[in-house]
Amino acid sequence: MFHGRGHCFSGHADLLIDWFKPVALISLYAPREESWLQELTSLLQKELHGIEIIMLQERFLPNGPIRLLWGEQTVPVDAVEAGLHYRLRLGDAQNIGFFPDMAQGRMLVRRNAAGKRILNLFAYTCSFSVAALVGGAAQVVNLDMNRGALELGRLNHQLNELDLRRASFLPLEFFRSVNRLRRLSPFELIICDPPAYQGKSFKAERDWPKLLRNLPALLSPGGEILACLNGPHLPPEFLQQLFAEQLPQMRLLQKLQPGKDFPESDAARGVWIFHYQWSQS
Repeated sequence: MFHGRGHCFSGHADLLIDWFKPVALISLYAPREESWLQELTSLLQKELHGIEIIMLQERFLPNGPIRLLWGEQTVPVDAVEAGLHYRLRLGDAQNIGFFPDMAQGRMLVRRNAAGKRILNLFAYTCSFSVAALVGGAAQVVNLDMNRGALELGRLNHQLNELDLRRASFLPLEFFRSVNRLRRLSPFELIICDPPAYQGKSFKAERDWPKLLRNLPALLSPGGEILACLNGPHLPPEFLQQLFAEQLPQMRLLQKLQPGKDFPESDAARGVWIFHYQWSQS
């Protein structure tokens, strides 16, 4: 609803507002006065039809705690995108279980999934898998080391009445599981959406090259890779150069950004989505 993190609105680079009807979620990356929060709460109450709850996530504090500003949360809340439901974890974790700025990636997967076997790496709560199966994917293998996130991903499939026989959920770390994935391969599409930094398990500058080197053994000839780059300190050229060096056989089909709802004063600092295909020429 409001994306101040793109530095397009002076004095509001610390502010995000997401609208998951009936919940408005305010995210702050720097402290604000309580009087300012009260004013914003009143404004949202007036402007949003059907609002019942206003919550605040203080991302400037350790683990990004969420607290209630107004209303009472009594029922589960879903994000609804393109008719699909994704359950939110409001107050249970730093990340709420859904990233609105990846909508273009989910649309691309949904449009291109028909009949394909898909490997969804760093699957988190499996929103790509939901989109793929709705788009007609034959099978999706979801891999993430966070077992709790995968369980929420399983629930997301159930919320959308998807056949769980067409999806699997592997609570594994990718680099320790390549041999197992080879036995499940080949895949016609591999989705890679790793965090920019996740403790010792993944650091973009260190681990993207190794990740890309492992993909050809899992990909069918002519297959596709969807690679997502979400570190604001990393420009799009970082990943494009790695593909040129590590996977010269891959041809860039298109690159996407989140769109008008996520304005950026410097486009290079935003989220990037790259769609590659194995060129057989």
